[in-house]
Amino acid sequence: MKPVFALVGRPNVGKSTLFNRLTKSRDALVADYPGLTRDRKYGQGVLGGEDRSYLVIDTGGLSGDDAGIDEYMANQTWLAVDEANTVLFMVDGREGLTSADHLVADRLRKAGKNVYLVVNKTDAVDPDQAVADFYQLGFKDVFAIAASHGRGVTQMINHLLETFPTDADNDAQDSVPDEYADSIRIAFVGRPNVGKSTLINRIMGEERVVAFDQPGTTRDSIYVPYERDGQKYTLIDTAGVRRRGKVKEAIETFSIIKTLSAIENSHVVIMLLDAHESITDQDAHLLGLILDAGRSLVVAINKWDGLDDYQRDQIKVKLEVKLPFLDFADKHFISALHGTGVGHLYKSVHEAYDSAMLDVSTSRMTRILQTAVDAHQLPVVASRRIKLRYAHQGGSNPFTVIIHGNQTKRIPGSYKRYLMNYFRETLQLKGTQVRIAFKTGDNPFEGRGDKRAKLSPSQMYRKNKKNPHNTSTKVSKKRKR
Repeated sequence: MKPVFALVGRPNVGKSTLFNRLTKSRDALVADYPGLTRDRKYGQGVLGGEDRSYLVIDTGGLSGDDAGIDEYMANQTWLAVDEANTVLFMVDGREGLTSADHLVADRLRKAGKNVYLVVNKTDAVDPDQAVADFYQLGFKDVFAIAASHGRGVTQMINHLLETFPTDADNDAQDSVPDEYADSIRIAFVGRPNVGKSTLINRIMGEERVVAFDQPGTTRDSIYVPYERDGQKYTLIDTAGVRRRGKVKEAIETFSIIKTLSAIENSHVVIMLLDAHESITDQDAHLLGLILDAGRSLVVAINKWDGLDDYQRDQIKVKLEVKLPFLDFADKHFISALHGTGVGHLYKSVHEAYDSAMLDVSTSRMTRILQTAVDAHQLPVVASRRIKLRYAHQGGSNPFTVIIHGNQTKRIPGSYKRYLMNYFRETLQLKGTQVRIAFKTGDNPFEGRGDKRAKLSPSQMYRKNKKNPHNTSTKVSKKRKR
């Protein structure tokens, strides 16, 4: 399993700032106010060595108070510690060592996890002096960082990742068993009690997985082999991922990580929404995890039966307003209990799978790129127009396009989105994302000015004679005489 880092410490020591730095996002709220983060927040780590993936869990602050909201925040933090492979114990380098730090350190030692001490906010003080007092806590590995400025963060995460297997080894450990390798793997994801197990049972025509009208019935991801019309499928029933404030049992916390692993192992994800409940932030967060993983997506709104026309129109409006970024995914209104609309899911699953696994030649990709550029020219940057030379396919599931050119780092995000939409529409891709990666070619003239041969005195004299106002003329004339 890939590395999972939990950020733990007192309130306002910079955990959310480090979370945003590691995930290169602004998912965690950051303010100079203690106790802003209360629930656990998950993110995909992107900072560090190339091709190294990991998960980061942001937690609320541990104040040492066991009453009220502080007790709730503490419970969430220790559940995150149970989930993680490694704990990053963060302290404040400006404030120095406190009694609360000692209490947290004692509890972390009893947890039996790999703990690394991270001294934050060392940008305005001497790092060696700031770290010295914290050695009293007894942790061997100590890192001095400034999360707000990013100083020392990359070096720290690279050092931590060296203690874990590479992504290739992780993929081997988390790989799909051989009996499921040649099938279309479909993961069913959603909040608890939206009907994931019921839908799988309806598709298979038997009670294959436990379905019960109680949230949290499914504890682990279940792989179910299935064949229809000569096509092999693997249906993956995942545990419902509820809002983190509702997660109280330790056994359920591991289901969240299992669900994320199931998404990674699938080809197509069917995201189930409950038509009787409003679209929540947790639904949007789950969709974000699916998109980050790059998997093909089909959205199914379950429990559609029993709603009148007005309620159905309201749900469709909410889908357009709250989930506008899912314009590429098919949406189906179904009833898993009665089977209404379930059969139409197969067409969308196959279209999404075929689009994600499509193989396109380099010549065709380049023609599409040239047509897109001709239709909408690139902007001029520093009096030079950005040039895109050719494109080729960089991978499948998700469909990835590699574009080579010059000054590609200066391409605005709006033009990148234009290219993504243009490739998707031209190739008629459905249910899958298009990822664009730019590569800038080496400049053959870079550094040429430093390598030019020095002019001889006579050459310098002739050069300066053409420009009598050059200050080096007198020097050249003296040399000539």
